[in-house]
Amino acid sequence: MNHARPLVIKGGRVIDPTHGLDEILDLLIKDGEIQALDSMIKADDAHTIDAQGLVISPGFIDIHCHLREPGFEYKETIESGTAAAARGGFTTVCAMPNTNPVTDSRASVEFVLQKARDVGAVNVLPIGAVTKESRGEELAEMAELAEAGVVGFSDDGNPVEDANIMRQALSYASGLGLPIINHCEVPALSAGGVMSEGWVSNRLGLKGIPRSAEEAMVARDISLAETTGGRLHIAHASTAGTIALVREAKARGVRVTCEVTPHHLTLTDEAILGNSSDAFDPLSMSAYDTNAKVAPPLRSRVDVDEAIEGLRDGSVDFIATDHAPHGQTEKICTFEEAANGISVLETALGSLMTIVHNNAISLPLLIEKLTKGPALFLEKEIGSLKPGSAADVTIFDPNAEWTVLASSFASKGKNTPLDGERLKGKVITTIVGGQLVFGNENNLGE
Repeated sequence: MNHARPLVIKGGRVIDPTHGLDEILDLLIKDGEIQALDSMIKADDAHTIDAQGLVISPGFIDIHCHLREPGFEYKETIESGTAAAARGGFTTVCAMPNTNPVTDSRASVEFVLQKARDVGAVNVLPIGAVTKESRGEELAEMAELAEAGVVGFSDDGNPVEDANIMRQALSYASGLGLPIINHCEVPALSAGGVMSEGWVSNRLGLKGIPRSAEEAMVARDISLAETTGGRLHIAHASTAGTIALVREAKARGVRVTCEVTPHHLTLTDEAILGNSSDAFDPLSMSAYDTNAKVAPPLRSRVDVDEAIEGLRDGSVDFIATDHAPHGQTEKICTFEEAANGISVLETALGSLMTIVHNNAISLPLLIEKLTKGPALFLEKEIGSLKPGSAADVTIFDPNAEWTVLASSFASKGKNTPLDGERLKGKVITTIVGGQLVFGNENNLGE
């Protein structure tokens, strides 16, 4: 594709929640920017994409993913992870700091940014560690990290267990204008647990993790955010109780936001049973599916329904993937030994369209939670198709059916409980800064 030439995307359903747009339009891209939205755009010497029957939206934004580089390149690299993001329709991703070394210094931030510029298919924004080496003992050099370009602070994978450290972090980060993103889990309550506590864990004979392990720390952090005035973000909220705590805190004016993952919106702990979903059915060979082991764990239908309600009423600010790729040996083992995490970037839209096709939420609301919501959180001028905006665009077919084949993922992480599942909703083209990063250039007309 000759990127010097304009690009016209013709006749698609343009949905842009930043200005309430939902209609059939053409979109003109030139010099890396959105130039115009109109009903009949003509541009000399332009490439064209026929988007009839397709949806055109701002590029998806993922606040929470694990690109693993540096240190764990056998699981994922910035190159492979951003290629997976492009396939999933994501044009901006935020990389968590649990790498080796941890992203707790200017040098480590600069490495991620430079590597993304060199080989990344999409925009990468680094998240810095809250504490040095994410040990939870001493605050990282947060001002230095902010100057280097981080968009927030998190010890994700490790909760900030010390309440005084968390209070200091919220206070300090508020002066930098950045959020603290916490993996809320009380280790004393979750210790030894490998899945959500309930009838499924009892059926499988696996030690369960109570909902209170998450909710107790959420309540603590909300109290600390209220005390300090800091910006608190709850990563991967998974329980009905967490959603209720966030809802109540927002009503009091606490500066708290939260995210929910595609898997916590579409799967329950019954996925670990494999083909069986009845307490009295004999267990099949597909039971104890380690690809469904994730932290926080998959929960019950009640929790899933409340997370969806949180999308509708605004308690949940946006959807984030928590893309967590692993090597095969970390999943081909006993359930207790298996690593936590699901490879999500390439299946996110298809799985999320399930709740749209089931009329649980509208398509515009889903797109809002993948674009406008995270853009507001980042306080960046992205996630919009307004003329003058960067031409980060996702085109997808909401009705295209496809089968998940983990072996064909661009991600090195093939760990998904959706392998072999039939999904309805598929990304067709992803454009970053006016450049085609996913899609077939042969479909570009003259």
